[in-house]
Amino acid sequence: MPTLHGAILFMRPSAYQELKSFPKNTAGSFNSCLGCNAIYSSSEGKPHIVPSFGFNFTRASHYLYRSLSERTTRHWLHRFHVNASSDEDFRSSRNIATSLFKQYKNVIDRGGGDNIKGFVNAGVQAYALGCTEEGLRMELMDIKKSGIEIESLRSYGGGTSLSFKVHSFEVKECILWLSIVFITILCTPQPTIIRWSTTPPVSTDVLHQWKGFCALIANAYYTKGMAWLPVKTLQLEQMAVMGSSEEPSVVASRMQLVFSTLEVVSPQWPRV
Repeated sequence: MPTLHGAILFMRPSAYQELKSFPKNTAGSFNSCLGCNAIYSSSEGKPHIVPSFGFNFTRASHYLYRSLSERTTRHWLHRFHVNASSDEDFRSSRNIATSLFKQYKNVIDRGGGDNIKGFVNAGVQAYALGCTEEGLRMELMDIKKSGIEIESLRSYGGGTSLSFKVHSFEVKECILWLSIVFITILCTPQPTIIRWSTTPPVSTDVLHQWKGFCALIANAYYTKGMAWLPVKTLQLEQMAVMGSSEEPSVVASRMQLVFSTLEVVSPQWPRV
């Protein structure tokens, strides 16, 4: 069985046909292949491909890795129904922040349910692409300072969409929701979502404040098959960590956000 030595050769499909078009009595070298020289032998009548030391393997390796990363990222995003229709959609942190804020406003204006899933999907996209809560906060604050209006999501019935400005208190709450989504993903059995960055998604302080809260819900979800927890239990967790607790209705909404995230990234039951 023949054994290959040295670097792996990449050759475009048309290169061999181009080599065959040259006269058989010609001996020479050609650069029709990517990173190789083709030497034609008149005695055997067949081209021989030998490596060329002038090829930039570092540049090619970087290109292939980047291409593979982008395609793999797209696979994970589409698996979890995250919209990444173009390269710009997932390369621009400004676009990610804008999309996230639109989904947040959609929940506030139209209520929870499927709208919360829309926000969670946007948060999963941001997590997978290596975004951080601080980075997206800065993007939203830049939009707020510039006074740019953001067009809201269209309703299911279509019609004219409205535009709105970004306010500081909305940025604070939106980023808190995002942090809870990020921390919930960190509480799931890995890897539920591949993250293309080594940068922590949330700060140490935020992680300390909300990890216990999210972990309690995740533990109930995975070990007991529960989709709810007593609000009082979560209030006690907040009291122990932060020294105070939120209103029951607010705590319930935080709990719903965590369970919705778990259902998106790690579904446990078949859909009806």
